[in-house]
Amino acid sequence: MTTQGSTKSQHFDRSITPIERIVDVLSLRDVRTEGNHTYIEGDSMYFPTGRVYGGQVIAQSVIAASKTVQGRLPHSLHGYFISAGDIQQDVLFDVENLRDGRSFSSRRVNVTQDEGSILTSIASFQTPGQSGIDFADPMPDDVPSPSTLTSAKELMTPYAEHSAFAHYYAHQSPFDIRHVTTTVMLGSSRHDDEAAQQDNGSQMVWMKIDGHINADQTMHRALLALGCDQIMMEPIIRRAGINFATPGMSYASLDHSMWWYRDIDMNQWHLYVQDTPTAAHGRGLSQAKVYDSQGNLVAAMAQEAMVRIPQIS
Repeated sequence: MTTQGSTKSQHFDRSITPIERIVDVLSLRDVRTEGNHTYIEGDSMYFPTGRVYGGQVIAQSVIAASKTVQGRLPHSLHGYFISAGDIQQDVLFDVENLRDGRSFSSRRVNVTQDEGSILTSIASFQTPGQSGIDFADPMPDDVPSPSTLTSAKELMTPYAEHSAFAHYYAHQSPFDIRHVTTTVMLGSSRHDDEAAQQDNGSQMVWMKIDGHINADQTMHRALLALGCDQIMMEPIIRRAGINFATPGMSYASLDHSMWWYRDIDMNQWHLYVQDTPTAAHGRGLSQAKVYDSQGNLVAAMAQEAMVRIPQIS
């Protein structure tokens, strides 16, 4: 076992699948409680940047907070990314019990490494099955089936030997991602002013885990939190008329909020209906509604990101 402050080499265990690895990372370990604080340790999944992946630490925060709550499911989480984390170090989760009410429980999660905080978040949990108001926007009509679309794994395979990111999405991602609209993961390296004027940034993406797991509802909700971060920045990139091949571009998630309304099964396909209403000062806002394959609106999310490229920054 490593402790905070220690380092370890990132290697790929070929005996387990990417989804088995990420479930292990999300499960966390070494729980100890002092007063109204619970301290939990975890490690990191590999990501080509060499930094702790934002979706991972958001998802781990959901799991960490849930370990201090009995009989309730996460229904919302709001997190701020403070600084980049190092995947060579363990991650420490400090879960503070803010309140346990009759229906809801609130927790604050501070995530740290040697250099200080990398994320702070507040999560809320609700007793399931409560009656009350119930409505939802319908899923868009005539959405192509994911079986008719090309997986990001297939799209990235030809580039896998030349790009660490392409190799990750082709061989190491725990998710099967299929864009209904043209992906911004590939494309011209130049800024396209005409595309920026004509494209409102809206897109639809199917996603599920690559494989199958038997896990409780909290784990499935955490996996949704992790998976959505892989595509949440894309509407901003799309509407700006750029793509992830644009030279000199820098980007980072600043904050992330999400809400779960119905049960999630990440073994099944989910449709992300995304848009971006505004960007200014090098920051953009993206939104998503998530539908299961039966057309139920199961979750919603919003994320602000910093996006800069030299010619327009």
